[in-house]
Amino acid sequence: MKKILSFPEGFLWGGAIAANQAEGAWNVDGKGMSVADVAMYKPDIDIKDYVKQWHVGLEDIKNAMEATEDTYYPKRRGIDFYHHYKEDIALFKEMGFKTLRVSIAWTRIFPNGNEEKPNEKGLAFYEDLFKELRKNDIEPLVTLSHYEMPIYLVNNYDGWVSREVVDMFVKYAKVCFERYKDLVKYWLTFNEIDSVFRHPFTTVGVVEDKYDSKKEAEEAIYQALHNQFVASALATKYCHEIIPGSQVGCMVTKTLTYPETCNPDDIILAQRDNRNNFVYTDVQVLGKYPRHLLNYFKKNNINVKMLEGDEAILQQYKVDFISFSYYMSMVQSINAAQREKVGGNLVTGVKNPYLPTSEWGWQVDPKGLRVSLIDLYDRYQKPLWIVENGIGAYDTVEEDGSINDDYRIEYFKKHFEQIAIAIDEGVECMGYTSWACIDIVSASTSQMTKRYGFIYVDADDLGNGTYKRSKKKSFEWYKNIIKNNNIEIEE
Repeated sequence: MKKILSFPEGFLWGGAIAANQAEGAWNVDGKGMSVADVAMYKPDIDIKDYVKQWHVGLEDIKNAMEATEDTYYPKRRGIDFYHHYKEDIALFKEMGFKTLRVSIAWTRIFPNGNEEKPNEKGLAFYEDLFKELRKNDIEPLVTLSHYEMPIYLVNNYDGWVSREVVDMFVKYAKVCFERYKDLVKYWLTFNEIDSVFRHPFTTVGVVEDKYDSKKEAEEAIYQALHNQFVASALATKYCHEIIPGSQVGCMVTKTLTYPETCNPDDIILAQRDNRNNFVYTDVQVLGKYPRHLLNYFKKNNINVKMLEGDEAILQQYKVDFISFSYYMSMVQSINAAQREKVGGNLVTGVKNPYLPTSEWGWQVDPKGLRVSLIDLYDRYQKPLWIVENGIGAYDTVEEDGSINDDYRIEYFKKHFEQIAIAIDEGVECMGYTSWACIDIVSASTSQMTKRYGFIYVDADDLGNGTYKRSKKKSFEWYKNIIKNNNIEIEE
């Protein structure tokens, strides 16, 4: 039996991209080098080996800073959104987007991060971008820091380990709030702040090669995380003060973990993983560190320097809503060593025999999204916003130019059904932005051929191609979903 479920009136349908994966123009109009400009395409490494794909060491940074071309540094060119944004926004408008999630490249505003005055050409670019969105009735959802901190701060301040970087970031945030206060209502502070241990260089500028032991590196990462928590809270404070009626959200990766069996030991392992995933929302939504993490610091002699007043800052300036990415669920088992493993986004677990697996090793679990929505809403009673969800796949362009991505349509259909059910069961969900609405450079493997979009971009992994945009079959399908604001489900 079939049933139609409607999404709330004003539901913010749209898509999401990041500056470092889309804009290109890495050294244009005064932009400085960011951590993303160091990321390499590594064709000789297995696409499922996320540790090696993401890793950046001191030698990698040195080589990247000496390299002047972009062949093996795809995030330097992206899809040239910097020069194509009006064309792309017109396509988003045609799909009916209510919102577009973008990020501001910190290094376009402050090339090194510590300049006295911002770069006017960078400020002007985003002003034009946000005005173009407004002109097309698309609400901007803007991330202040999406894996693109200045490389200068990595080399000269040890990234976010330095407390000075908090002040630099807050200054940058205030400049953005002042400049765009009439154009942007919805803000996110840090993208996937929980990714600090999955890829510390990309997230907080910590180069693990610098440390003599894993213990020292772990302490540095926790220090960097604390500094980001404080910076996020302060950014929330100033956003509310500078832009009346604005809303600020945190952004985390939802990594739902199931126990392999009903063995209590399996359940305890899964509970531990889920509890650790909640740490990042606990701090930003509840305004304090969970006791189990403070106990962990004490037991393992991890010294995180917290200045007087930090606890009050975290408690006083909490986020307005919770945004998150959702791509897969994981499985934990006391017999994990004997089980087949799968992974994705640097998270590895036991293979779930009930779920299909993508070509990149990500297990597809639409019902896990419903579980995640309910868990988050029941725990925090805050509005939720799904700001990343999608599937990377190899697309084939037919002789007539068509791209029949039925697999993508099926993926979204199943996830939208579960979102609708969660909302029907009482979850408050503000909107949904697919990752990524147009093909961009992959965050993890720096590939173009790992495609997510409803819009195809003619470029390969080495930058060859016309960069012409064309619609996939999923383009019209998503357009109809947005227009009708409902989904048909099987009861």
